[in-house]
Amino acid sequence: MGKGEQTRALILGEAVALASQVGIEGLTIGVLAERLKLSKSGLFAHFGSREGLQLAVVEAAQEDFVARAIKPALTEPRGLPRLRRLFELWLANLDLPERPGGCPLLAAAVEFDDQPGPIRDRLAAGHRHLLATLARASAQAVECGHLAADSDTEQLAFELFGLVLAAHHHLRLLGDTTALERARRGFAERIERCQGPAASLGPADAAGAIA
Repeated sequence: MGKGEQTRALILGEAVALASQVGIEGLTIGVLAERLKLSKSGLFAHFGSREGLQLAVVEAAQEDFVARAIKPALTEPRGLPRLRRLFELWLANLDLPERPGGCPLLAAAVEFDDQPGPIRDRLAAGHRHLLATLARASAQAVECGHLAADSDTEQLAFELFGLVLAAHHHLRLLGDTTALERARRGFAERIERCQGPAASLGPADAAGAIA
């Protein structure tokens, strides 16, 4: 990575952290320049415009999520272990010390859901990819016999997504410190309802813990 790329990566890391507090819509080249003690012209050279900055931040946050949650989950055995790990890592992403305002991508989905354009398109593509990943992991759990053969894997992905959205809402807006544990309990109960013959849920699994 060249010096320019390193600088851009450092800028984006700070920008993603700031976006977790002020939102993607609240990000401007001026606000970011003041936070980083850099010139506006220097930041403009990296991103070209406010929208260019915002789009780059969305892409950086998505890449970070893939690195933190999806790639590690894919190292787990196919089936329920992989689905569990993905869900737990996703929950962990809601409460990172370096993201004091929570997940910028979930917040941005509310900001841009009715604003056509490249940022909305990128957010929607990322959410669709995550839903497809959840559905695929669920389908593999069916193939492995961990979930019942008649399980509706797209419905399961929809409901797991809903658990995470509820956890984020309760944690960030309502200050509910039990939100992540409630989501884990919801996951365990939902999986229990569609267990297959090869499922081997021990006490830790029943409590929603992820190995």
